[in-house]
Amino acid sequence: MADRKRLLVVGVGSIGERHLRCFQATGRVELSICELNDGLREKIADQYGIEKKYADLDSALADPHDCAVIATPAHLHIEMSKQAVQAGLDIFIEKPLSTNLEGIKELQSLLQERQRKAAVAYVYRAHPALTAMKEALESGKFGKPVQLVVISGQHFPTYRPAYRDIYYNSRETGGGAVQDALTHSMNAGEYLLGPVNALVADFSHQVLEGVDVEDTVHVITRQGNVLGNFSLNQHQAANESMITVICERGMLRFEFQKSWYRWITKPETEWQVGYQETLERDTLFQKQASAFLDYLEGLCPPLCSLADGAQTLAVNLSILNSVDQRSWIETTDYLSS
Repeated sequence: MADRKRLLVVGVGSIGERHLRCFQATGRVELSICELNDGLREKIADQYGIEKKYADLDSALADPHDCAVIATPAHLHIEMSKQAVQAGLDIFIEKPLSTNLEGIKELQSLLQERQRKAAVAYVYRAHPALTAMKEALESGKFGKPVQLVVISGQHFPTYRPAYRDIYYNSRETGGGAVQDALTHSMNAGEYLLGPVNALVADFSHQVLEGVDVEDTVHVITRQGNVLGNFSLNQHQAANESMITVICERGMLRFEFQKSWYRWITKPETEWQVGYQETLERDTLFQKQASAFLDYLEGLCPPLCSLADGAQTLAVNLSILNSVDQRSWIETTDYLSS
């Protein structure tokens, strides 16, 4: 076990358990967990054979660890990350980075001071088809990107039946469609085409029972010279996510559920498959876990840096603010504050 990283998973709810399972699958870590809920802590420890288990973060950080996954509700991410870095750990923070910008500059300074590393868990960046599409865009074959169209939707109660009773039911803890689901699309769009500079948005609670937060969102963006359009809901029957980039000399489309991207350059011709790979349920999270460990070993940059995560957080906040103000918002106003 000496060559394995001692990894602490903080919070073992749905996403924390998945991170634990997928880091465990890499065979590159020695795992421990920190979970406030006694019953959940014992259940997960027994299920995954975890010997070291802690009821609070102070106790966990009193023992030696190399790195931590912060998988608690979003409003707790920054303070817990700061605690972990102060204890000498590298950190992997579940998305979104936070629910506001408070403490992020302090975390960045602390990381630099302690010479620690950080990354944010936007899992789309681990998708080989999306990475291949990004490389195709950057090759110049299709010319300059001019438009981005992102359409996503799923029946949330099917995939997260406990949504009424978890963080999702309150915007203050990272709930609602903007911070929970749309943030994946926004981050993927920024991964492909650079940061969103300005946006205008609308959203509403349309269907989901038992909550008041928004479940349907529309956003129009500007990413440099690219015009963007994002549409998402959490109540439709089909589970789908498509990212289309229209360029001067063709177009490319990533389809999450089919694990491929396709391209086309001429009217009345067939779509060509640029990349396709069959992925199992946990494959992306295992790839993401391996990429984080590679980053810690100096083999590659992070899939999503802290700065990239902060940029997408600024987009989240801009969307919420746009709906409140009924106006266009400059996302740079958040990052410069």
